[in-house]
This record gives sequence, structure tokens and C-alpha cells, in this order.
Amino acid sequence: MNQGKYIFAQLTDFLPRRVFDNIVSRHDGNKKVRSFTCWNQMLCMIFGQLTARDSMRDLMLSLEAHQSKYYHLGLGASVTRTNLGKANRNRSYKIFEDFAYVMMDKARQSHYREDFEVKVDGNVYAFDSSTIDLCLSVFWWAEFRKHKGGIKLHTLYDLKTSIPTFVLITSAKVNDMNAMDYLHYESGSFYIFDRGYVDFDRLYRVNESEAWFVTRAKKNFKFRRMYSREVDKSTGVQCDQIGKLEGFYQQKDYPGKLRRIKYHDVELGRTSFL
Repeated sequence: MNQGKYIFAQLTDFLPRRVFDNIVSRHDGNKKVRSFTCWNQMLCMIFGQLTARDSMRDLMLSLEAHQSKYYHLGLGASVTRTNLGKANRNRSYKIFEDFAYVMMDKARQSHYREDFEVKVDGNVYAFDSSTIDLCLSVFWWAEFRKHKGGIKLHTLYDLKTSIPTFVLITSAKVNDMNAMDYLHYESGSFYIFDRGYVDFDRLYRVNESEAWFVTRAKKNFKFRRMYSREVDKSTGVQCDQIGKLEGFYQQKDYPGKLRRIKYHDVELGRTSFL
């Protein structure tokens, strides 16, 4: 007979329970709850994630196979599809979002950063989105196209630690540039954006935060060179220029100077402007 803790219980012991309880209290998550607490709810969802469950029904079938072990797994006295579904529907998602950011911050602090290829003092982030298709008849709230549903997962990724630092879920209809309004820029850090995020008003906020951004230039990019820097073309850099935007509205949105770099990728045989 096994006298030790189950592996799942050993894993969840690493979670800071006191921090989670403080977050629950802040959001009144356990108000009028008798037995199935927010902690029990979270452990059920973690169990589903670790065992790669695809649906609530699939998760419950897996949990019911371990019904005699509920207490030792930390899942509470009982778990039913009704109380788990009700908890997921009615309890504030902010409880689990706040706790996720706590865990991501702990993971970043404990991660080894010295093996990052580029030697820079500040943090280096990449921001992009992924579209997740959903069945519109089931997820009616995720309207995307006429006969298709979907959501967008906007993620700010710390390239030094390979750990996400910010996640935003929106409707798939939301333009990527709008998600930039939720970012808080760190002074001295670098932010990498794809070409779809070229919005000069929003990019100027990065500059005003004393941070740096890198993005690909669009084909209709209008730039007036003021002066150039010396470059070593053997590195692939063809030119390094400092200048300003041309056009009334572009200058209004971004009145400061910009740096434009022309780079040739030998492996791909492609030249692009950054």
C-alpha cells in the first residue's frame, strides 16, 4: 500500500497557497461556498491540463476514475460536473489570472539568463498573437466570421527566459495593434513587433517610456534620412540610417527620430528594412 503522497499532490505543494488565498479574499472568490473552493477548482483545471483533457466531459471522466483519491489529491470531498461547471461560469477569472502572473514572475526570477545570445542590459520581449479557431455553434460569444468562431491570444514573450510575461485573450476580430494599449513598457528594455503592429502613435509610447522597439518596415514606409552610421557589411547590415518620418500625420504621431537598418539575410536570400 502506498504510504507517500501522490505525484500530483507533490507538484501542487510547490504552489504558494497563502498567496493564492490572499488573491481569493481580494476577489471574494469563496463567498457563499460550502466545500468546492477556488483552490479545489484550480487543482481540477491543473489536473485537466497535465493530463491533456479536451473537454469538461473528458476531464470529469478522468477525475471520476480517481474518485477514491479526491481528498489526497487536494480536489476536495467531491467533484461533480455541475459544481465544476458552475464554478467556471460564475467565479471571477481575475483570481486565476492574478495568480498566473505571480507564478510567471517567480519562474522568471529563478531562470538562468546568462546564456542569451545577444548581450544587452535590459530585458528583450517579443509581442505577437495567435488565432485559435472555435466552433461558433458552441462558442457563440467568440464571433469571428460568418460561420466561424475564434479568439486571439496576445502574448508578450520574454526572450531571455523563454517565459511569457503577459497574456491577453480577445475576440479574433480585434486588431493586433489594439492589444498594444494593454502593455506597460519597461525603461531600458527592447520590444520586438511584427509588421502588423506598425502604428506610429503607439510606437511613440514605447519611445516615451525610455524603451526601445524593433519592427519591420512596411513597403509604403516614407523615411527622410538625416545622416548615416558606419556599418560592417560582412555582418549582413547594408546601411544604418537616422532620420524622421515624412508626411503630416506620420510626423504628428511620431515626432522623434527613427533608426532604419537595411539587412540582408544570406541564408534566406532576402533583404529587409528594420
